[in-house]
Amino acid sequence: MSIPTDERQPLLGGSDDLKKQPPGPREISRSNRFGILAGVWMATFLSAFNQTLVPTMLASISSEFNKSNQASWLGTAYLLATCTFTPLYGRLCNVLGRQGAHATALLFAAAGCMMCGLSRSMEMLIMARFLAGMGGGGLFTTSSIVVSDMYSIRSRGLAQGVASVFNGLGLGLGGPFGGMITDWLGWRWAFLIQIPFFFVSYFLTSYHLRYVTPGKGKSTKEMLKRIDYGGSVTLLISVGSVLFFLSEKYNKELPWDSLTVMGSLVSALVSAIAFVITELYISPEPILAPNMLGQKIPMLSGASNFLVANCNFAIMYFFPLWFQTVRLTNASTAGAHLLPNSMAMSTGSLFAGYVMHKTGKYKLLNLIFGFFPFIGAVGICLINENSGFIQSWFSIIPLGFGNAVVLQTMLIALLVHLPENYTAIGTGFNTFFRGIGQVGGVAIASAIYQARLDHELCARITGPGAAELIARIRHQATIVATLPPEFQRPARDAFNASLKAVFIYAACSTFLAFCVRLPIPEKDLDSRPPAVESPQPPAKNITLDREEEDETVPPSRASETETVAVEDDEVDDLLVRNNGDLEVGVKRVLTKKRSRRLSGFESQYLVADPEAVPAGPHRSSVIPT
Repeated sequence: MSIPTDERQPLLGGSDDLKKQPPGPREISRSNRFGILAGVWMATFLSAFNQTLVPTMLASISSEFNKSNQASWLGTAYLLATCTFTPLYGRLCNVLGRQGAHATALLFAAAGCMMCGLSRSMEMLIMARFLAGMGGGGLFTTSSIVVSDMYSIRSRGLAQGVASVFNGLGLGLGGPFGGMITDWLGWRWAFLIQIPFFFVSYFLTSYHLRYVTPGKGKSTKEMLKRIDYGGSVTLLISVGSVLFFLSEKYNKELPWDSLTVMGSLVSALVSAIAFVITELYISPEPILAPNMLGQKIPMLSGASNFLVANCNFAIMYFFPLWFQTVRLTNASTAGAHLLPNSMAMSTGSLFAGYVMHKTGKYKLLNLIFGFFPFIGAVGICLINENSGFIQSWFSIIPLGFGNAVVLQTMLIALLVHLPENYTAIGTGFNTFFRGIGQVGGVAIASAIYQARLDHELCARITGPGAAELIARIRHQATIVATLPPEFQRPARDAFNASLKAVFIYAACSTFLAFCVRLPIPEKDLDSRPPAVESPQPPAKNITLDREEEDETVPPSRASETETVAVEDDEVDDLLVRNNGDLEVGVKRVLTKKRSRRLSGFESQYLVADPEAVPAGPHRSSVIPT
């Protein structure tokens, strides 16, 4: 297919055309910027709020449906959807645009919350939580990307610090609010009361979020073709199978040769392999940006995020339970012990953002405050029934403050090593590991907790009817307060030992995260690589050939009409990036066997300098004439 260029047509439009173009993200008015920030930060709060809302309501929900053995899935279903769909929104921001991706996330989150409030069975509630998680993970990603669009890399740390205040408030208030609403109005209202706030966020962003960013598709068909359906499905099956295995093996205590245990392991392995193959060789827009996996900074940042999230969610899901089962407090008081963590996270985020904004550095922040979470986790491990007010309420503060600093600095450390137009994909890559860590923190901690609890209860409670009583205690922890004294003391000791094992696991995770971050180098925030843009040489004709080439085409064979092996969707991309015509003079160096496919995060840009694109399985050789 040969598309000639009309030499009589001007390459640049007139001044009227330029005036019609919407402003860029850093050219919008102050009122629009404030409207956008209000909308996306409200969404950030709601997303974080829903992550910790359920733990303090589990007893009431499981009692109403009489299915306490399924109650743990209310938390893991939300986190499973979050970790599966979070990286997809990094791509959707380039496919649907920032506004379209954010609106999609709001729709799923609001619909899920409404279904939660109206659920009539535990199964329906679990599915509703999964639907809410599909949107909740997207809200965090799109909000982070939008804020990154509007600020320079140096100011971005401060802006993201303010965003993390809302994230920290949501995480900290979810538990206490869930407990209070459950005690006052019933657990359903904890979900239904959020619906108006989703509509407010949608109104603010739909009205103000209209700036232009590169990478948006040309047509609905082209948009749909670029979404990584295969990667999303295989990732969902893989992570879901791991969660199912942990539930069947350690919650139901099925043997290793059980069909469901072995089947879930095989399913996890096969789907994980399918996910890798899909991302490397099939998907036109991989959600994971595979060639970032071979880069030092993205991988260290991702590993740190995974381990930090492991620690965070293991503590947040099981710290309130310690007060309910060992101290025998009510749900509201138990959840309130997360408030100091919320305040510490908010303060830590602002502190890190301010310091990076003023100094342009992040390394020293990581070295000093990155060790705080380990100190906090050790402090939590040392809490006992006789601990005083200060130790019980404030031991968690170093954990929240330090983790907030780490999450802030790791995002900035990743972005400062990537070109400007990789912001959306880099953010999605970072949050992917964070989402996996959240699910892993809850699932692995739950497995440790259940296995240790069963062992401790069996060792401490014996005699006639012991097996039945142990089963009741395991599936309904709140009955500990109503047990006779001869059984209550052993049960409380068993819960204490089991939960301390979870806290030790969290401490090990955060210490390992500190070690992982040590090799990350310092880089001045004013020295970020410029955006990788298409070259703009004199106009030439290009023949687009979809057939593969068998021999290498040397640069000496350049001509006015050149052959480039591309896919159908790449033709659309070329048209979009060049205002509807193909006035791009490039020649592709083809491999001896087949042309390298333009995919992964670098597929969105033809680059003048091949070294500007990180090496990896998707690296494409594109040279300007």
